[in-house]
Order: sequence, then structure tokens, then C-alpha cells
Amino acid sequence: MSTSHPGRAEPTGARRPYLTFTEPTGRRRTAPVRFGKPSRRDPALPQRVRNGMLDDLGQQCVQVFLSAADAAHPAARALLDTEAGTALQLARTLENTPYAHLFPTVIGYELDTAEPFLLYAAPRGTPAGRTHVMSATDQRVFARDLTLALCLLDGQGLVPRGISPATVLWDGTSVQLWGLEGVARAGRPRTPWGRAPYCSPEQQRGEGLVDARDAVWSAAQVLYQLVTGHPGPADRAPADLAQHRVLDGTLPGAFAPTAGARPSPATLLELLAPGEAGRVALTVTADGARPHQDPYNQALRAKRQAPPAPADEEQAGAGTETGAASETADGLRPGEVLCPYCLEGIQLDLGRLFVPDDQMQYQALDLSRISNPLRREDVMRGAVQQCTADPDFPEHHIPVPYLTHGRPLTVAMIGQSSTGKSHLLTQMIAEITDGGLEPHGVGWQSVNPEQHARFVRERVQPLRGGQVLDHTNALGLSGFARFVESLLLTDARGRVRPVAFFDVAGEDLVRTDGALRFLLGIDALVFVVDPALALPLPQLDEARERVGSQVDRDGDAAFATVLDRLPRKGPYLETPAAMVLGKADLLRFQPPVDRWLGEGPPAALRPDHFLEESGDVHALLRRHAGQAWLRPFDAFRRCTLHIASATGGQENQGRFPAGARPRRVLEPLLSLLAMHGIIEAPGGAASFGVGREAQ
Repeated sequence: MSTSHPGRAEPTGARRPYLTFTEPTGRRRTAPVRFGKPSRRDPALPQRVRNGMLDDLGQQCVQVFLSAADAAHPAARALLDTEAGTALQLARTLENTPYAHLFPTVIGYELDTAEPFLLYAAPRGTPAGRTHVMSATDQRVFARDLTLALCLLDGQGLVPRGISPATVLWDGTSVQLWGLEGVARAGRPRTPWGRAPYCSPEQQRGEGLVDARDAVWSAAQVLYQLVTGHPGPADRAPADLAQHRVLDGTLPGAFAPTAGARPSPATLLELLAPGEAGRVALTVTADGARPHQDPYNQALRAKRQAPPAPADEEQAGAGTETGAASETADGLRPGEVLCPYCLEGIQLDLGRLFVPDDQMQYQALDLSRISNPLRREDVMRGAVQQCTADPDFPEHHIPVPYLTHGRPLTVAMIGQSSTGKSHLLTQMIAEITDGGLEPHGVGWQSVNPEQHARFVRERVQPLRGGQVLDHTNALGLSGFARFVESLLLTDARGRVRPVAFFDVAGEDLVRTDGALRFLLGIDALVFVVDPALALPLPQLDEARERVGSQVDRDGDAAFATVLDRLPRKGPYLETPAAMVLGKADLLRFQPPVDRWLGEGPPAALRPDHFLEESGDVHALLRRHAGQAWLRPFDAFRRCTLHIASATGGQENQGRFPAGARPRRVLEPLLSLLAMHGIIEAPGGAASFGVGREAQ
């Protein structure tokens, strides 16, 4: 494994390879390094380890890394990400406390590279499996420290699944717990992990939800082997437990076959060290990453209490469930829909239909020659209609299914060219076509099969293969914004609604001419925040250096232009909106990003969950970026805030080393669909995004 950072030259005259990595503070560091021979960390795991020396400080270290071959597997990278996130969270939480020594000390990490790695200070002690003789007093200290480590993890909602005699080190005075790649969040579905007898019976089977008492079983097994010299049974308490005084007073309940019958880490610690559990609870809070919530709650309260805008001052039907009232507001006749380009009414006209030929040129379609109804319907689905509602507008065509399924819904992606909004939209649509909306009772079909196939071929497949997508093409001097993809969504009641997505280049979003006329008819907006532009955090310095950007305290210029272009007479814009902190993988170890990126897709729509995430993102942006970056939230009555990563990691030489691994990309669209009533949400569409006043 090369220890030189890709793309960085070694200092002139360097005799040893240099290692570049990010420190826990977020600062970048380059240091000369010497490594020994690598070995497997665990035969069942992909990580490898090797001892080393950072020569600038003479600091002994150990590197945990993945070979390029292993790093090509997303599951292997996920393990290293889990270990890094846990180690950094513990380092941040336990800094300046008397408990930090119980866990490995992180020196740095580099994860978005072909051979990702973690760097630790040298381990302290010897694995418990190699400890042969220990006094009764030391056994009690060992048991106390191991249980104390479980309590500290439990206070963060974390459960160590990898506890074994190989991962618990003892230096004669205290314990150090390794194996952090096996940590899972409490309440998540269990998956099989570890080896018997050290993993709990439920963990072996992968049944139920992760519980802190899973780790109590593991700790009890390690303690039993430490005292007796041999492992215990894999599914019950050892028969000779009563023969060992140190174990008999504390561990009988720890070997219960189900987690619910075992003591919690805090209960076990209270038996081993009375009063210690209370001191841990006072020292380490369960969630110290969610301060500054009052301004968000005050803003929601103001939005709930503000009078609604008159029905005719916003675009048609924004936020309504049926859109029926919007037709009158727009002046559309029955059967008409709003053309998303010229914003005039258009309805199906069988005399103006066209289909593309082999050279992608439109040819007139004569339906009179097609008598078979099935064939006729299939041809109609691939046809377009020329819109002539505005003779002064450039020539444009609308897919026929867009005109035949009621009022369409248009969604616009807003942000500068560097925000990654095209990657986000591509992954959002890919998640839909993979069935991501099905748990919420919504199915999909393409509006135009040829357009959809081209979108998959040119955007979805390259991105999933790890290719960085090109920037969105500019409109040019005489162009106008066109939607890049459209789908037919069928809700739980069987209602079909066309949904079209606009992705306009950042340089066009700051134009003030007619190119942005389409915004006047948009039904939903997604504002994408680039963290490198918004947040002056040190871990983002390299991202800024790579693209030659800097922190902008004035907010995204595209946000300001779009907000100024939208018509508003009341206190708020009534169009549903969402803000997304994109490229969140850049901050995946920063609270509260670490928490939300670790959340799986929602099985059911919970408005309170969306409000909680929105409050966290609002607090993060308000604290570090400033109010200018929150202009969309301040402008729209209903605007949820989200954390998402379209790729799961940063590009390296034009590619994503492990492929693009989307995380939480569908949640912003789920919110918008709930606000429009396509997904049914508790409390109704009108309250989604602002909640209801507490009774």
C-alpha cells in the first residue's frame, strides 16, 4: 500500500514516504511515516493493520487500512466508516474527561481514497485472551472498566457488537476497548455479527433490534474466560459460575438468553462500582449535538400563526392535495394543463402529435392509420405534442402522458453549479425507479420511455459506476429551461400525477431575463446547499482548495435570484420547498450530520421526524453559516431541511473510488410529495413541514 497521498508531491529531498490525513480537529496534516509489515486484523474482516512511526514527532502509531481490492467493496468501506465515526465521536465526547483512555486514540483518517485508512496512537496493553494470571482485585478493575466503556457507548446510543478477548486490552491498570468497526446504533435491526460465544444469542441469529444488553452478554463472556481460562456456553449461563466469587455476585443475569432479562450496562456498573454510573451520566450527555433549537421553533410558530396568502397570489395549486381549486385560479379550462415552459394553457390535440425518428428528429404522427387500441396507446405514450399557445416563445414539445393525467407537478433544483444538485437529482430519480416510494404507497412509470431510457443511460448508469457527471449544460442566449426527466406517480388511492424535474445550470439561475420564466409555474423547489461554500469548518478546507472556492457569508447567489423572481404578496411563499445540505459525506463525522447520515430510509412518514431533522440542520447552518444561507427557509411557509449525500464519498481523479453510494437522497422529495398530498401524512398535507401547535 502506497503511503503517499494521491495527487500530492513529496517535499523536495524527502527520503521517506509522506502520509496526508485529516486530524480529529478537521485540520489536514502531512507527516513522514515508516510502517512495518501489514497483517490481518481479524481473519473474518477486510481491515488490515500495521505498526508505524510518524517521524515528525517520533510518535508510535497503528494504521488500520483497506487494500485497493478490499476498498472496492462498499461493505468494507462501510465498516471502516463506522469505525472512524465511532472513534471520532468518542474522542469528541470524552475529550477532557477521565474516560478517554478507555478507547483508542485517533490520530487521523483518510477515507475518500483508493486505499482508505485510520491512524491510531499505539494500543495500550495486551489482549485479554493473552492474559493468563490476574489477581481478584485486577479482575474487579477489569470488569469495572469494561462495563464503564459499555455505559459510555450506551450514553451515545451505540452498542459494541465486537467485544471479545481479542478486542479488550489490559495494561495492568485499566482496559482499552477496540473493535469499533462492529458498533451499531441501538434500535436498529440486528444483523448476524461476531462469533460464539462472545456474541449474544439474538445477535448470532440476527433477530430483533440492537440492544445495549447485547454487549452485556459479550462482556460477561470475556470476564468469564478471563477468570476461568476457557469460554462459556454460547446460549446460557456457565454451570460453574457460582464457584467464582468475582463473577457470582454480578454476572448471573448477564447470561440470560434474551436481552430483556439482562441488566443494562448502568445497572451492571452500579453493582461493580456504586455511584459510577451516575457520574458517567453527568459527564457524558446522550446527545450534545442538538443545541440552538429555539430560533427554529420560534420560526415555525410564526409560520403557523401567519395568515395564508390569497389563493391567486401563488402558482396553481401549490401545496393542495387535489389541485381542483387551482384550475380556476390559473384560468385554465377543463382538460387544460399549464405548459411548464411558456406557462400558457395547453390540452391534448391529436392533430399536433409527433414522434422521434432514428435521427431524433420529430415526425408528424397520423393516428388514423393505427386501428389496434393497444398499439395506439403505446405509440401515444412515446409521442409529444407541439405547444403553440405562445407564438413568440421558442418551439417546444410536451410528452402526451404529461397532458392526459390531470394537473402536473413540477420540481426545480436550485443552487450554484458546484453544489452537486445534478448528482442529487440523478440519485433521487434512481431511488424512485428502484422502488423507493413503494413503502409509502406510491408507484411510478416513465412519462416518456425514450426520455427515461436516455436519462438512465447518460446519468444514472455512469454515476452508479463511479463516474463524475458533467455540469448541467447552460441554456445559452436564446434558450429556455427544460425538464430533464418526468415520471408518472400513482398514489395509494390510484390517482396518477405527472411529476417533472428541472435541473438548470447555476450560472443560468442568476439570470434575470425570460430564461427563468418557468419558475413562475413551479410547484416545488429543492434548494441545495454546498457545505464547502456555506460552512467555515476546517474539515472542508481541502474541498474548497480542490475547486478554488471560499466560504461565502452572503449565501448562494442562485437562492437570492430565484427568491426574488418568485411572486409574493403575503408574509410567506406558499409553494412547498425543501433545503438540502448536500455533499454531507464531507461532514459525515460532524454532529448532527453523523446522526442523520446513519439513519436508514423511513419505513413510514413521520412528520415529527422531519421536523427534528429540520431543526438540526437549521441549527447547524445558523451557527456556522449565518442567516443568509437560511433565506429559503425564512421565505417559504413550509420548508423542511435535510442532510443528504448523493455519492457517499468524494471524487478522486474524476471518479468515486467505491462507486456512488447515495445516502438519504429521497427524503427531500418525500417531504415535498407529502406537502402536495401525493403521500398521505399524519396531520394532512397542509401541516407537513410546519407541524401543529402543541395542545
